Amino acid sequence: MVTLRALSERCGVSVAAVSKALNGRQGISAEKAELVRRTAREMGYYPNAAARTLKTHRSLNIGILFKNVMANEYFSAILEGVRDAAEEHGYDITFLSNVPGEYGYYQHAMRRQCDGVIIVSPGYSEQEQSEALKLAESDLPVVSIDQIYRNRSSVTGDNLGGLEEIVSYLYGLGHRRLAFIHGEMGDVTRQRLAGFFRACRARDIRVPDEYVIQGQYQNPDAAALATRQLLRCKTLPTCILYPDDTACVGGIAELADHGLSVPEDISCFGYDGSHIALLTRPTLATHDQNCHSIGEQAVLELISAIEDAKCFVPRNITVTGSVHPGGSVRDLAQK
Repeated sequence: MVTLRALSERCGVSVAAVSKALNGRQGISAEKAELVRRTAREMGYYPNAAARTLKTHRSLNIGILFKNVMANEYFSAILEGVRDAAEEHGYDITFLSNVPGEYGYYQHAMRRQCDGVIIVSPGYSEQEQSEALKLAESDLPVVSIDQIYRNRSSVTGDNLGGLEEIVSYLYGLGHRRLAFIHGEMGDVTRQRLAGFFRACRARDIRVPDEYVIQGQYQNPDAAALATRQLLRCKTLPTCILYPDDTACVGGIAELADHGLSVPEDISCFGYDGSHIALLTRPTLATHDQNCHSIGEQAVLELISAIEDAKCFVPRNITVTGSVHPGGSVRDLAQK
């Protein structure tokens, strides 16, 4: 096995200098640091993880607690951001079980020697929520995504501002009758509803109660049922906002079943900025949440909590997104 001493002898520098070069610390010139790293690759040097943990009290291992998100494009994109940022900063990732089982989430993370944990997704069962809360209240550094825990940092999309931006965009296209099929109630949905109503009120857009219906995130069948309910309204909306792009596809299919064309008869607006928005015909107008950045920010925040614990102060980070126009929205202002 290649050792630090072998590297130091090959490069003609001290063992301390080799350590500084491999760990990106000051105290060695850029030229010698590059020589050490290149020689380490050529000699096949790999750091001893066990020795590193004993010396630094860190495993450079981040736990990811999630619940059935791999098939969900929104969370899959977030996890790509998590992976890229973790790799860039020299951390490994361990996925924790989505079922507490015999051990709770905290015990599971400790057994896996995680330096900290990112709680990626809400939507847990009552037991899972209880275990996630115990983890969030433990002495282990924790950062959450789309969920807020007391005295813990969180990273979310700009759900409030996102809906305000969507309403502003639609208003500019001449839409005045806006319906909103939203997801299950929770922090994210409450913020989106507030943004929707704020933006409508600021533009004197009246929103009938029957124009706001609860559906489900990532559920095209629930979106279809809610769309069917909207179609019973005496006056139809000019545009329907959906909780995500997948739900929007279900809504468009339901409109087609009723002989209505998108966007000629009714416009539709999705959310998330997923790949499916580009694959549908017409393409979906959507709000890109910048999911990759959400994952990156969560990792950077967790690393700060791990490596700079004495100075770290928990905070709530909001990642802004942007409206992506698409063929599913008609420009009513165009003459």
